[in-house]
Amino acid sequence: MPELAAEAGITVRTLRFYRERKLIPPPRREGRVAWYNEHHLARLHTIAALLERGHTLGGIAELLSAFESGRDVGELLGLEDTIVAPWSEETPVRLTPEELADHFSGDVTVENLATSLDIGYLAVDGDEFVHISRRLLDASTELVAAGVPLAAVLDAGRQVRVHADALADIFTTLIRTHVLSDVLDRAADGRPPGPREVDRIAETMEKLRPLSKGVLEAELSMAMDRRTRRELDHWLGTREPGGADAGTHTDTTGKPDAGGGNGAPGSDPAPGDRD
Repeated sequence: MPELAAEAGITVRTLRFYRERKLIPPPRREGRVAWYNEHHLARLHTIAALLERGHTLGGIAELLSAFESGRDVGELLGLEDTIVAPWSEETPVRLTPEELADHFSGDVTVENLATSLDIGYLAVDGDEFVHISRRLLDASTELVAAGVPLAAVLDAGRQVRVHADALADIFTTLIRTHVLSDVLDRAADGRPPGPREVDRIAETMEKLRPLSKGVLEAELSMAMDRRTRRELDHWLGTREPGGADAGTHTDTTGKPDAGGGNGAPGSDPAPGDRD
């Protein structure tokens, strides 16, 4: 019990009080020894989070009872699930080491595995790997199949992550500063938001989800248009309007002449060379 209380950041007395109020499930007992596990610790973290949001212990007991009986806790929490629900819609993918190697055609090196784990693309679960996103896995596989080294793909992914974090910061700062400043300032002063303010936060977050995705998709699409046009203009700038390479000479008949000269490629043979 002291170890569990220490991990949860509470006193043993508080832990006993939670047990008496049946806020946490009873431990598994072997004789006189009580065994707690990660589920008890997760429950304590949940209780702490709800207390910070202004819920009473009685209300928390009702929520936890509803959870254990299979009722929709989201209904009791109002819109709390909407606030904390993840924005991404990514589907993790479980892979055996063999399946991971099949995706990247022998490019799965120790260095690339270490980078993938460091970025967070991969996690280890028993004898399998879990990739964080089906879409990212498919994109990485396609790029490697197209000839891009996996190390370069992972480096690009790390750079994209930095820019994505910066973009997310722009949006959250915008909303925090100009839309929810009053609510968040009160919360910072130790006054947790009430039901009406929770509704307002949830509504704002719901509006921000499609708004931010739409802005980023539009800006990225237009940026790709600008960049591909520049690349195309640069490539076409090395060619003549008729399609011949820059620097290629054209004779009076309009046929390209790569430089002329006896025996030179592209030139007419000298009279003495004719059959």
